[in-house]
Amino acid sequence: MLRRTLIALSHSESMRRMVMDFPVAARMARRFVAGETRAEVLAVIRQLNQAGILATVDFLGEHVTEREAALANAREYLALLDDIAAHDLRSGISLKLSAMGLHIDESFCWDNVRQIVAKARDLGRFVRIDMEESSLVETTLRLYRQLRTEFTNVGTVVQAYLFRTRSDVQALIDEGIADLRVVKGAYDEPASIAWHDRQVIRREMIALCRMLLEAGPTRGRLAIGSHDDAVYNPVAVWAAEQGIAYNAWEIQFLYGIRRDEQRRLVAAGHRLRLYVPYGHSWYPYFMRRLAERPANLVFFLRALVGD
Repeated sequence: MLRRTLIALSHSESMRRMVMDFPVAARMARRFVAGETRAEVLAVIRQLNQAGILATVDFLGEHVTEREAALANAREYLALLDDIAAHDLRSGISLKLSAMGLHIDESFCWDNVRQIVAKARDLGRFVRIDMEESSLVETTLRLYRQLRTEFTNVGTVVQAYLFRTRSDVQALIDEGIADLRVVKGAYDEPASIAWHDRQVIRREMIALCRMLLEAGPTRGRLAIGSHDDAVYNPVAVWAAEQGIAYNAWEIQFLYGIRRDEQRRLVAAGHRLRLYVPYGHSWYPYFMRRLAERPANLVFFLRALVGD
């Protein structure tokens, strides 16, 4: 119930204004968000690279409803790609179709995304198309398939809690384009289409990861987007038993979470990448991070009352 409430509040304009006006909220958000400017996020990526950690950068700004806002988001990504390349940083980018104008016009969104992926290809960078709520899954996969007819430097995301995901992954493997980040899923989906039991979702995540690793690098590439060692440790053990090297797949964490474990994974030889968001529109992302872990919410509430 609490998780559902927080996710619902992530879409509330009045709550957004109230939270973003709290200096405490902005300070708390900095635990999960690398800053509001490109200069700030570039400095963070440089520090991560020095620690042996890769990055994928997300410019925050989802669910835009005005063309100029979507175009501004696209321009920021193009400039970001130039800066990442100019500083020789080990980073790709992640983007949401709703930030590129999907809710305005699909062809308009396509033009924005294609321009970014083409620029990334020319600069030798990778683009991850993030998955959003279930109503956008079909459209996201369709546009991803369309991109893969022209580009190889692009992947997408699948959410283990959705009933449909195993068949989606198998279809992408069969097509030879299953370059996927496997995540639990962070949206409030109904029980008619998604699992809600943590143990079931864990089993689904592990099964999906094994599917991708068994497919081999010509048909599938795996990134595990999870901080749950009950997911990635069993996958790592199984992969080692199959003779699959650690650097053949990735573990991906969100920025600001489990820093000690990040260091352990890098020291053990794992390929680790952090999802690093930045920008002024941090409120929806921040609320989803609070929804994922009650401890985050408790920490935030204590900060609000000055405890």
